[in-house]
Amino acid sequence: MAPLLFFTLLLSSILCYLFFSSKKRSRGLRLPPGPKGWPILGNLPQLGPKPHHTLHALSKAHGPLFHLRFGFVDVVVASSAAVAAQFLKVHDANFSNRPPNSSAEHTTYNYQDLVFGPYGPRWRALRKLCALHLFSTKALEDLRPIRAHEVNLMVRFLAKGGGGGPTPINLGETVNMCVTNALARALVGRPVFEERAEAREFKEMVAELLRLGGVFNIADFVPGIRWMDPQGVERKIKRVHRRYDEFLNRLITERRREEEATRGRDFLGVLLSLTDQEPAEGQEEGRITETNVKALLLNLFTAGTDTSSTTIEWAVAELIRHPEILKQAQLELDSVVGPARLVSESDLPNLPTLQAIVKETLRLHPSTPLSLPQMAAEGCEINGYYIPKKATLLVNIWAIGRDPSVWPDPLKFSPARFLPGGSNENVDLKGSDFELIPFGAGRRICVGLSLGLRMVQFVTATLVHAFDWTLPDGQPPEKLDMEEAYRLALHRTVPLSVHPVPRLLPEAYESIEK
Repeated sequence: MAPLLFFTLLLSSILCYLFFSSKKRSRGLRLPPGPKGWPILGNLPQLGPKPHHTLHALSKAHGPLFHLRFGFVDVVVASSAAVAAQFLKVHDANFSNRPPNSSAEHTTYNYQDLVFGPYGPRWRALRKLCALHLFSTKALEDLRPIRAHEVNLMVRFLAKGGGGGPTPINLGETVNMCVTNALARALVGRPVFEERAEAREFKEMVAELLRLGGVFNIADFVPGIRWMDPQGVERKIKRVHRRYDEFLNRLITERRREEEATRGRDFLGVLLSLTDQEPAEGQEEGRITETNVKALLLNLFTAGTDTSSTTIEWAVAELIRHPEILKQAQLELDSVVGPARLVSESDLPNLPTLQAIVKETLRLHPSTPLSLPQMAAEGCEINGYYIPKKATLLVNIWAIGRDPSVWPDPLKFSPARFLPGGSNENVDLKGSDFELIPFGAGRRICVGLSLGLRMVQFVTATLVHAFDWTLPDGQPPEKLDMEEAYRLALHRTVPLSVHPVPRLLPEAYESIEK
C-alpha cells in the first residue's frame, strides 16, 4: 500500500509540475535567466554544502538577478547591491512576508514571532515593543551597566587563563556565554547560565536550530511528500524545539511566580503584563499572547546571541591573521582608553579603526550569508524580468560583500577601506547602502541592529585592548583555518582556540567587580 501511495503522489507531483510549467510558457512570461534543473527537484541538488558560494558562482554565469526552481517554487536570487535595492527598497512592500517553511513553523509556534511572522498588526506590535524596550537609544543607555558587567566577567575569566591554565580556550563559546547572559539580564532580569556546561549546551542547541533552519528542505518545495520528511528535518527540529520550549516555559513560570510589583523591570515582565490586558475594540489582531511571548523570546535568544558571538569570533581570527592591523587597533585603544582601565561603551565613538574592523568583518563574514527568504505577494517586474507571485527571494549578502565593482581587492581583509580617504569610507551598514547589508534592509531589516552592532563593537574592542592572542602549539597565524560552515548564521568550521595574554596594567583587571 505504501509503495502505491508514494508512486501516486510522485506521479501527481510530476503532472503538477508539467502543468504549471506549460502554463507559464503559454503566457510567455520572461523569467530571469538561470540554470536548468533536475526533473521535480529543480535546482535543489545543485546547491551543495555552501549555498552562498554556489549562488555566487551562478551569478557570474547568469547575472546579478537569476531564477531557480526549488521543487515547484520559483526562486529569484539578488547578487548585487543594485538588484537588492530593487527588491528591498523599490518593491519592499511587495516582499514584506516570508514564504512557508516547516522549520520556522515549528520553532515559531506557527509563525507567532517577529522574524518569520506575517507582516501585519501583531508583527508591528511586537516590533514596536522590541524597539521601545530593548533597542531604543534610551533602552540601550539604561542597559549599558548590564553589558559592562557581563563583559567584565568575561575579561576576568580570560585574564585567569580561561580557567584551564595552559589549555587554550574556545573563544566563541566564551563570548557566547557573555553575550547570552547580557541579553538574558535585559530580557528576564537575570543571567541564565551560571555554569559553563549550561552555556555550552545552550550554544549547541542554538547551533543545531540554526543548522536545521539553514537546510533547504525538499519537503517545503515538493507538495505531497512532507509527511515522509525525507531529510529528517522536521523530526530533528521538533526535538530541538521541545528543548527550547521547556527552557522558555521555565523562564515564564519563574517570572509569573514573582510578585506583581516587580513586573515591568525587565522585558519579559512587560510582555507578560500585556498578555493579561484585554485588547481595545478593533485591536484584537494586535493582541499579544503567551505564545507570542515565547516565540519572541526564542527569536531574541537565537538571533541575538549566536550571530553576535560568531561575528566577534571571526573578527578576532582575522586580527590574529593580520598582526599589523591588530597592532594598529591596539595603539588606537591605548591612546583613547589607556592601560589602566577597560574599554567602556562611551569610548566606541572615538575608535574609528575598531569600527572599521567590525565593518570589514561583517563584509567578509556576514552573520547571515543569505538573507532570510522573502516572498512576492504579487507578480512584479524588476530589471525587465517578470517575478511571479509567491516567488521566493534570496539576497546573497555574502556575494554582495565580495563584488569587485564595489570593493577593490574584495577578498583582502582591509579595514582601511572604511577609514577617511579609503575607497569605501562613506558606506554605512544600517540598511541604506545596499553594498553592505549584513543586517538586511527594508521592512524586514533586523530589529536588533542597534544592540547587536554595539555589542559586537564593545566586546571586540575589549578583547583587542585587554589581551594579546596566541595560537596553540606554536601554530603560525597565517595557517589559521578560516573555513566556513553554512547555517542560517555563518559559523567557523573549526572553533577558534586561543591563549589570551593580558597586556594591560594589573589594576585594569583588579578593578573588575566580583
